[in-house]
Amino acid sequence: MNRAGRVERVLLVDDDASVREALGQTLELAHLVPTLAGSYIEAKDHITPRFEGVIVSDIRMPGKDGFALLEFAQSVDAELPVVLLTGEGDVPMAVRGISSGAFDFLEKPCAPKDLIAVVEKALKTRALVLENRRLKRQVAQGDAAARLLRGTSEFSKRMREEARAVARSAADVLVTGEPGVGTAKMAEVVHLLSAGSMAPFLKFPAVSQTPESLAAAFDAAKDGSVFLDEIVALSRPAQFALLELLEGHDRPRLIAGTYADLRHETVEGTFSPDLFYRLEAAVIRIPPLRERREDIPTLFRHYVDIACEQSDLPVPEITPEVISNLIAQDWPGNARSLMNAAMRFAMGLSEGEAQEDELGLAEQLAQVERSLLIAALQRHGGNATEAAKGLKLPRKTFYDKLARHGVRAELYRG
Repeated sequence: MNRAGRVERVLLVDDDASVREALGQTLELAHLVPTLAGSYIEAKDHITPRFEGVIVSDIRMPGKDGFALLEFAQSVDAELPVVLLTGEGDVPMAVRGISSGAFDFLEKPCAPKDLIAVVEKALKTRALVLENRRLKRQVAQGDAAARLLRGTSEFSKRMREEARAVARSAADVLVTGEPGVGTAKMAEVVHLLSAGSMAPFLKFPAVSQTPESLAAAFDAAKDGSVFLDEIVALSRPAQFALLELLEGHDRPRLIAGTYADLRHETVEGTFSPDLFYRLEAAVIRIPPLRERREDIPTLFRHYVDIACEQSDLPVPEITPEVISNLIAQDWPGNARSLMNAAMRFAMGLSEGEAQEDELGLAEQLAQVERSLLIAALQRHGGNATEAAKGLKLPRKTFYDKLARHGVRAELYRG
């Protein structure tokens, strides 16, 4: 076991039992943990993505040889060190192994100190690789920009970079964009990436704020962040009160969101110029979906997964035709509309179209009922009798509901 407390494992592969046992003992005397295997087939089962050790393998073996094992190990983990053992006169073959990605090679018979030196070097390399991976996972999990701001477009990459850059500063922030783009989510990302991420993050609609409520919010979110949604709706007295609060040093960060053109509102005299210029120093613009269409498939799949998980529904196939239809639309409601379309798609109610008109209660209930019928049929392989039992409905009632909603049970048979 090394100083970090990790067991240092070595998968030792050699078809010669006496050589295998001797090398295994050498490794044990060096406080390493060998796993012995006599063939490619026997060794293969030990090589998994979770294997944290290194491999020492003879080249010449009956059946698949050490090169085949090297190739397999690289297919599982390209950074898994493989040390090759060569017989007398096989050095050119070993050099070929190095060019194919082997970590190193040793000539047999090898001195114990030479074996241990190469293996320990390989283990140190392996430990470094695993630690780097662990740190990358940690960063990715802790990076709210990567976790919450999804998308592969250049626009999305730039948004994530802007969020990180702004969060590192102490500046107050203005988040702009069309309705539905997610200004509140961006505000949360900036907060989570900031030094005050462990302090409160409080969200308020600006239209309802008074000078007194703003002061209370700033007191409650000390060292954290206050998000004011649609700041253009802040009353004139509240705007002046906010300016005074921003003069203080021991206060939370202000993150303001708006769909409006604040510069225009300032020129028109409806928004305080001092407050506007204060917020203009750090602006994050969230582009609409029509400007970053390549993000639509990623976002849609994510929303469908969420909808299915929340409703305990199987994830439906998202065909290329569905994706093409999604990308072709302008999505004036942006992420919010796309999320609604994903929810309907998950319930089998649409093929991913935007829905501009809000449904009434009866229509919404009908959609939910239809989705439950379909989910029951999917669970029971299209067997209507079993699906009816699962929903605790009389068979005739179940068939009546299928007919009313235009659902055909045979479409869900395996």
